[in-house]
Amino acid sequence: MTANTDLAAQLVEVSLTVNLGESPGGGVRRAAGPGAGGVVVRPGLFARLGGSTQVAVISAPAGSGKTVLLRSWIDEAGLAEHAACVTVGRDERDPRQFWLAVVGALRRTVSGSALLQPVTAAPDLDGGAIVERLLTDLASLREPVWLVVDDVHELGSEALPQLELLLMRAPRELRFVLATRHDVRLGLHRLRLEGELAEVRTADLRFSLAEARELFDAAGVRLAEPALGMLYKRTEGWAAGLRLAALSLAGHPNPERFAAEFSGTDRTVAEYLLAEVLDRQDEKVRRMLLRTSVLQRVNGELADLLTGDGARERVLQDLEDANAFVVSMDATRSWFRYHQMFAGLLALELRRTAPGEVAGLHRAASAWFAGHGHTVEAIRHAQAAEDWDLAGRLLADHWPTLHLDGQDSVIHELLAGFPSEASAGDAQLAVLIAADELAQGSLETAERYLSLAERESTSERVDQVRQNQLLLGLVRLEAAHQRGDLPAVTEQAQRLEAVAAGGDPAEPGFGQVLRSLALISLGGTEVWTGQPREALRHLKQGVALARRIQRPFLEFSGLASQTAAESFQSLALAIDRGKQAIELAERHGWGDEPSAGTASLILGVALTYQGRLDEAEPWIQRAERTIRSATGPVTGLVVQHVRGLLELGRGRTREALAAFRAAEEPAGRLAGPHLLTTRRRALVPDALVRLGEIERAEQAIAEFSEEERDSGEIRITTAMLRLAQADPHAAIAVLPPVLDGSAPLTWPHWLIQAFLLEALARDALGDETAAEQALEHALDLAEPDCVLLPFLLHPVSNLLERHVPHRTKHAALIVEIQSLLSGRKSVPASAGPRPLLEPLSGSERRVLRYLATNLTAPAIAGELSVSHNTVKTHMRNLYVKLGAHRRSEAVAQARSLGLLAPGR
Repeated sequence: MTANTDLAAQLVEVSLTVNLGESPGGGVRRAAGPGAGGVVVRPGLFARLGGSTQVAVISAPAGSGKTVLLRSWIDEAGLAEHAACVTVGRDERDPRQFWLAVVGALRRTVSGSALLQPVTAAPDLDGGAIVERLLTDLASLREPVWLVVDDVHELGSEALPQLELLLMRAPRELRFVLATRHDVRLGLHRLRLEGELAEVRTADLRFSLAEARELFDAAGVRLAEPALGMLYKRTEGWAAGLRLAALSLAGHPNPERFAAEFSGTDRTVAEYLLAEVLDRQDEKVRRMLLRTSVLQRVNGELADLLTGDGARERVLQDLEDANAFVVSMDATRSWFRYHQMFAGLLALELRRTAPGEVAGLHRAASAWFAGHGHTVEAIRHAQAAEDWDLAGRLLADHWPTLHLDGQDSVIHELLAGFPSEASAGDAQLAVLIAADELAQGSLETAERYLSLAERESTSERVDQVRQNQLLLGLVRLEAAHQRGDLPAVTEQAQRLEAVAAGGDPAEPGFGQVLRSLALISLGGTEVWTGQPREALRHLKQGVALARRIQRPFLEFSGLASQTAAESFQSLALAIDRGKQAIELAERHGWGDEPSAGTASLILGVALTYQGRLDEAEPWIQRAERTIRSATGPVTGLVVQHVRGLLELGRGRTREALAAFRAAEEPAGRLAGPHLLTTRRRALVPDALVRLGEIERAEQAIAEFSEEERDSGEIRITTAMLRLAQADPHAAIAVLPPVLDGSAPLTWPHWLIQAFLLEALARDALGDETAAEQALEHALDLAEPDCVLLPFLLHPVSNLLERHVPHRTKHAALIVEIQSLLSGRKSVPASAGPRPLLEPLSGSERRVLRYLATNLTAPAIAGELSVSHNTVKTHMRNLYVKLGAHRRSEAVAQARSLGLLAPGR
C-alpha cells in the first residue's frame, strides 16, 4: 500500500469515528462535548450485536463502517471492560500471534483477568493448544464476555478451523462478534439453524438518505437537497464514499458542482478502492474487472468474451460473495453490476492502463447485445465506440419496434448521443430526428427533417429503400395524425399496409403491427373529424388486433382514442374505457405518454358533463401536464376546450373565455376540419353573453358565415343571446332546426341545452305546458348518462320546482339536479355496473323511479295509488335484484344500469 492510500484509508476510519454519532431515533448527532469522542448510535444494529445469540457476524465491503459499528456499540453499551477486541493483521499467517492476541485481550476483561493465565510464545506452542487452554480456563465463566474479532477474512487456513472449534465448544457466557469483508468457512450454518447466529450485512450498514444528510450537517457541509440526493444515489449509502465526499466538500467553492461530478474517479475514493479492493485481486480477476467496466451490467458469457477467459460467471459470483462491490441483479445470479463508485474507479483505471482497448471492448459488447436482442444497450455501446454508422444502422433497424413499444423517451436519449455531424447526409437518422421532434410536439421542425430525409434517400443503397419507405411512412402517419389531416392519415395508412404486405423476414408478423397502427391512427383522426361511428369501428379492430399480437402500447393508444369515440355514445362507457386505458398505461410505465393525456382529457370532460367537477379537475390537470410538450394542434385545441368547459361549469366565465380564446392558435394550425372547430367558436359568444357583454356577443355571431350561423351550436348560442336581450320569441324562432335534427350537432349533449333554452323561452312567454314539455325532453336526454352540466349552464330551478313528481318520469334526476344547483355534490357514479340478479317487474320499475326522491315509502304509495306494504315489498325486491343494502346504493346501481332512463 502506498503512503497516499494509507492516508485515504486512515481518513475514512478517523472521520467516521471522531465527532460523529447517531441520535437514538436513528439519525446522526455530534458528540456530547470535548473529549467525549463520537459514536454512531444505531439501536437496531446494536440490538443484534448484543442480543441473546452467541455469535454475531458483520459481513460487508471495505469502508462500510464495520469497525465504526463495533467501536460505537462497545462505547454505547458500556462494554469496555467486558469486551476483548482483536484486529487481525493483513495476510495473517501465523496463528500463534493471533491466539496470543486473543488471550491478551481476554485477560484485559474483568472476568478474563481472573480466569486466564498468561501465555508465553514458546517454540512448541501452537494455536490448537491455546484454544484448548482457553476452553479449560473459561469453563467456569459466569458473566458474559464478548470476543470481538475484526477483519476475520485475513485469517489463514490454519487459524480458521481453530476459531471454529472455539465457537462450537465455548461456554454460553462467551459471546462472539466477528467482522469480515466476506463470509469465511466457520461452520456458521449450524448456528444459523439453531437460532444462535445474528447477521449484519451490507444492506444493514448502508446509510439512509436522512442519515447521510445529518452526517453532512455534522461535518459542517451544507448541501441542497438535489445535490445531496445525487451524492447519496451515487454512493448507494456506502459510508466511506459519503464521508470522503464530506471531507472533500469542506470548504469547496462550488458544492453543487462537486456533487454533480463526484464519482469513483475522485482521487481519495479512487485511492481507497484501489488499495482496499482492486489491488487485492489476482491478475486475472483484476483484468476481468477492468475490461468489463465498460458495461452497465455483465454476465459470465460477456465477461468470457471481453477477457478471452472462461468460467467468469463463477468469478463474478465469488466476488459478490466476497463483498467486492459486485452486486447480482437477478435471483439466478447470472447478471451482475458493479457498485457505482467502484465502476467509476475501474473505468478510470482502464483508461489509464489500456486506453487503446476501450473502443474495441465497446464494439464487441455492442455486437453481443445486438445478437442477443438487447437493442438499446447495443446502440449505446456502438455510440461509446464512436462507431456512428453502426449505431445509426442499429437504431434505424429497430426504431419501429421501439416506437411502437412506447419507448420514445429512450429513442430521444439515444438520438441525443449522436454528434450533430452524424446526421448530415444520413436519410435514416434524419427520419428518426423528425420522429423525435414530433414526439416533442415540434411539427415544423419535424417537417424540415422529413424533407431532408426524402432528398437524401435517393442516394441510399437498394437494400435500404424499403426500410426508408417504412420509416418515412410511420413518421408521416404520425405527423398527419397530429395535424388532424384525415386524408393524409388515410393515404399514409394505406401506404404502410402496402409496405407491410411485402413481409419482413427479420420480423415476421410485423405487417400485423402496421395494420393495427393504421387502424388506430385512422380511428383516432375520425374521432376529431365528426365520424364517431367509423372511428369506433376502426379503433375496436385495431385494439383487438394489437391485443392478439401482444402489442400493449398499441392497445393502450387505441383504448385512449376509443375513450373519445365512446363518449359520443355513453359517458359511462367512456369513463370505463378511459380508466381501462390509464390502468394499462400505469402498469407498463406509460402514464406520461400523450395517449394517457388523451384518455385523461376524455375522463375529465365526461365527468364535467356529469356535473362531477371536483372529480374532473385532477384528470384535466393530469392531461395538461402530460401533453404540454406534445403541442400538436389537435391536442392543444382539445386541452383548451375541455379546460374552458370545466370553468364554465364552475361559473368562472372569464377563465373559460380565456381558455376558448387560447384554443384559437392551435385551431389555426389544423390541416383540415375538426369536430371542435365550430363548437369552440360558438363558446366565445356564449361566454360573452354570460359576462353581460351583449354587444360583443352580437358582433361575434355576426362575424360567422351564413353556413356557420345555420349550425346547431351557433343557433344555441344565438338563442342564449336573444333570451339575454329579453326576446324569447326570437330565441324560439332560432331553435326548431336544432330540436328537429335538421341542424345537426357535433356533440349530442348540446341538444339538452337547446331544450332547456326552449323551456326558458316558453316559460318567459307564459306557455307553461310547452315549457314543461321542453324540460321533460331535456330530462329524457340527460337521464341515461346523468348529464348535469347543461343544468349548471342554464339553471332552470323554478321550472324544476314546478315539475312535480306526478308530471315527470325523472323525479330522482330532478332531486340530483336540485342538489347540485344548491351547492351539494352529485352522487359519484359507481366504478362499474353489476348485472341484475333478476329482471325487474313493471311495478318494481315504477317504484324504482321514486327511490331517489325525498318521498317516504307511504308518500310513494300515495303517488302510485297502492298500499304502503306493497311499496315496502317492491323496495325489498329491488334491493335484492340490484345487489344493494341501502336506498342510495340501489339508486346508484339502477342509474349505472340505465334503469332510470325513459322507455327502459
